[in-house]
Amino acid sequence: MHPDVVWTATKNAHPARQAALASMDAVVRGAKAEWLELFAPDAVIQDPVGKSPLDPEGNGHHGRSGIEGFWDNTISTAARLEFHIHESFAAGDEVANVGFIRTHLPDGSIMDAEGVFIYQVDGDGKLRSMRSFWEFERAMATLRQG
Repeated sequence: MHPDVVWTATKNAHPARQAALASMDAVVRGAKAEWLELFAPDAVIQDPVGKSPLDPEGNGHHGRSGIEGFWDNTISTAARLEFHIHESFAAGDEVANVGFIRTHLPDGSIMDAEGVFIYQVDGDGKLRSMRSFWEFERAMATLRQG
């Protein structure tokens, strides 16, 4: 696991937890193609859930093209991303991870988004959905120079 994925939660084997870890690892390494392959063709990303400047309509990013657009418009704009997960609760075909994502922006500023990050997998272990519960304004309030 890449050092920018700081995981102090349980790592007990669970398909959704393994998919979440693989997603985070691919993101911090900038491995776009590898990350996209983790998702089922009809998957949905809501990050954050609801309306925000990242998703003005609040409908999420659907299918491979929508998910690729999410990468291009959000993930790729960061200079560096870190995941800090201190709790992980797996049940059924989902896992809820609690922690924060630290975003290092190209101008040297840093922002933390504290939240609950929920990943759901299908029977093949592909991500069906990724739903992130965090507050945009609260994250913006953490914006600071690095």
